[in-house]
Amino acid sequence: MAATKTEAAASPAVETKVKAVAKEVATAAKKPVAATEAPVKETAAAKPAATAVKEEPAKAEPAKKVETAADKPAASETKAPAKKTTTKKTAAKKATEAVAKTAAAAKKAAAETAKKAAEAAAKAARAAVDEEFYYRMEKRNDELRWLYMEMYGNDSMYAELCDNLHRFYMERNKDLKAMDLEREKDPEWYKSNDMLGMMLYIDNFAGNIKGVESKLDYIEKSNVNYIHLMPFLDTVPGKSDGGYAVKDFRKVREDLGTMEDLEHLTAACHKKKMNVCMDFVMNHTSEDHEWARRARAGEGEYMSRYFFFDNPEIPNQFEQTVPQVFPRTAPGNFTWLPDCGHYVMTTFYPYQWDLNYLNPRVFNEMMYNFLFLANKGIDVIRIDAVPYIWKELGTPCRNLRRVHTIVRMMRIIGEIVCPSVLLLGEVVMEPEKVVPYFGTVEKPECHMLYNVTTMATTWHTVATRDVSLLKRQLDIVAGLPKEYVFLNYLRCHDDIGWGLDYDFLRARGQEEVPHKKFLNDYFQGYTENSVSRGELYEYDPNTQDARFCATTASMCGVEKAGFEQDAAAMDKAIQLDVMLHAYMFTQSGIPVIYSGDEIGQVNDYTYKNDPTKAHDSRYIHRGAMRWDLAANADDADTVEGKIFQRLSELEKIRRSEKVFMTNADMWTVETYDPSVLCIGRYYEGEKMFGLFNFSEYDKTAWINETDGMYKNMLTGEVRKAAGVDIPGYGFCWLKKL
Repeated sequence: MAATKTEAAASPAVETKVKAVAKEVATAAKKPVAATEAPVKETAAAKPAATAVKEEPAKAEPAKKVETAADKPAASETKAPAKKTTTKKTAAKKATEAVAKTAAAAKKAAAETAKKAAEAAAKAARAAVDEEFYYRMEKRNDELRWLYMEMYGNDSMYAELCDNLHRFYMERNKDLKAMDLEREKDPEWYKSNDMLGMMLYIDNFAGNIKGVESKLDYIEKSNVNYIHLMPFLDTVPGKSDGGYAVKDFRKVREDLGTMEDLEHLTAACHKKKMNVCMDFVMNHTSEDHEWARRARAGEGEYMSRYFFFDNPEIPNQFEQTVPQVFPRTAPGNFTWLPDCGHYVMTTFYPYQWDLNYLNPRVFNEMMYNFLFLANKGIDVIRIDAVPYIWKELGTPCRNLRRVHTIVRMMRIIGEIVCPSVLLLGEVVMEPEKVVPYFGTVEKPECHMLYNVTTMATTWHTVATRDVSLLKRQLDIVAGLPKEYVFLNYLRCHDDIGWGLDYDFLRARGQEEVPHKKFLNDYFQGYTENSVSRGELYEYDPNTQDARFCATTASMCGVEKAGFEQDAAAMDKAIQLDVMLHAYMFTQSGIPVIYSGDEIGQVNDYTYKNDPTKAHDSRYIHRGAMRWDLAANADDADTVEGKIFQRLSELEKIRRSEKVFMTNADMWTVETYDPSVLCIGRYYEGEKMFGLFNFSEYDKTAWINETDGMYKNMLTGEVRKAAGVDIPGYGFCWLKKL
């Protein structure tokens, strides 16, 4: 468990700083709040008059007579009383004014004292807040500085980075800081058995960010507590690559809302104990980003933030070793800019310019963008296209050593400023190239990675009805440290690339090129025993290589059965769909569904009518959420209701059984049937087995556990875990009693 300032002593430097502030506050607190700074002198007006005139009682007025001179009093006798009365009034007035003045002075003095006390208290509060930052910084500074200086050797840029880490920490609101402390005390908070994610496009799902907030009850009803908002930052229409060509990292796309809307949504999610994930595109920016516009205008400072060349010599050298990402729609890795007479590196599309992380200014500014977004309440930052970030001439510009340095520094920066935020790496590579992005247990990089290879292998298993490769893949995952957490999914916003373990398959007579063709034919519905529907993406006629696009339900046969109105086929399709989700829930890691999968939403072919999307078949599974169909979720007589309710039942069981904790022990068991997979799990004394039939025919799993009786977690049946019959596309969960 990670230590926080409350669990370990702070560094001497931090202790000195905090003690000095505490002493100042204590001094201010002991100082009495006086009515005034000096004693009030007694004024003459406040004393009783020594020569006050004694007044006689009034007498009855005598009869009126003619007044003579002799009867008039002397002048001196008539003036004296008038003078004494005036003196008395003046003295009283002065006394009143003096009292008022004294009260005002006392009030002012009290206010000044209170102000000083408040300032001291605020200073103490700031010191207490700073203490946490300085503790984290002190703990990690040596490694962060070493990595930064080893890469950039720039003291002033490192000092600037540290200053800004403190600034973003101070700007982080109190609720997020409280969550930071809570999660620091429980660093494995995200490995619980109730974590279930959902990926969604904001506009397709609910129109805008406010719309998503209005649908939180539905998301909660779906048992989801982790929502991945697909790219929503500012882009240029028609040149967005689905949101991955960012024009402004600190602005939401106008049609989706504002940063204030985002903050409101994340706060609402946190109240419901939901976590929010977003994409952070580190490899490139849009050509319409301010940096790119200024670079195109010839400003050297901004040209150095990209890869600019004034002749084709170096770009041609890069092309000799760097593979193409989109050979059909965006061939090559460079784009010629005639308006400025330069080539610029564009690994993906021509309007996506690769950032030059050899420049420390690029690293610093992108870290500031990362922290800005984290401070909006984001819980998980998905780093897009991680392997591509660092470029070196003479290499494939993939998975280079410096990429890991960058991700490690980003992990450290997050632990200093926003330790509750997780890093999710998108590494769509061969299995042996994925795991290194976890880093090591001592020096971790990403908290989580997508289980890309297992996802592709799962669909290979559906097509071949052979679990041997899947069993091997799961065994590899099970052998990794428990600190490594995979996100498991059946489908996502992207295509399926058939990056399988072809060395394993080749030993069994399956060559890469013909096998990829078989898989693409099968899932397009071109083979005799296929019920799938979908389309190819980035087909290369020379190599006949391609990726595949479709929704989970369409790949399971729901679309075909619905179109043909075949009730029996629909039952089979639903059974396969539910079985695959149960298998996903049993894997080691966190399960994530794509929005619409919870109701069996099928392919959407309307993208072909939109000229900005028609060229990209990935939009076939990026259709708008069918809320008219979601309304059937509670109706068990509908396709949507059958899938939704069965998945809800599985998730309810998963949440109630700690054996489904992410860091449980996991292994596979031989079933002696090529179509049946068995996964074992063990956690704190609890043990279970999950059995999954990838064939449409009834099978028997020839396992033989002799350690007692087991209970079927779905039916309640008590039995031995031996010779278990599994119906076509069926499954069962057996828990040891």
